[in-house]
Amino acid sequence: MGDDICELTGIHQKDTSFGYTLSVISGKFKMTILYWLFEKKVMRFNELQRGMGTISFKSLSLMLKELEADGLISRKEFPQVPPKVEYTLTERGRSIIPVLDMMCLWGEKNFLPGAKAETEPLPI
Repeated sequence: MGDDICELTGIHQKDTSFGYTLSVISGKFKMTILYWLFEKKVMRFNELQRGMGTISFKSLSLMLKELEADGLISRKEFPQVPPKVEYTLTERGRSIIPVLDMMCLWGEKNFLPGAKAETEPLPI
């Protein structure tokens, strides 16, 4: 998608509300992180990493930083040893959950048994 231009309007997809939404939730793990935080309310880094299974430390760190920069999650650091950091959904993050729910419903209705998935299923 990236710099695709809609030939009918001449507008870059990235400059549309649809493109913005995709940029916020795109990435292999962002939607899964959002769902985990929605279900558990508050999670620490290691809890998220264990719950997701296959994500590396570096990937999870990057996804969390991006989600925080986009205002979807908040990070609370506690001044103690060892360090303690908790992640929660912001109000803005909670507002995107219905969109993700609709995507899940579409998948349930349109799933073709025997069709090969291009990605791993969400571990929720």
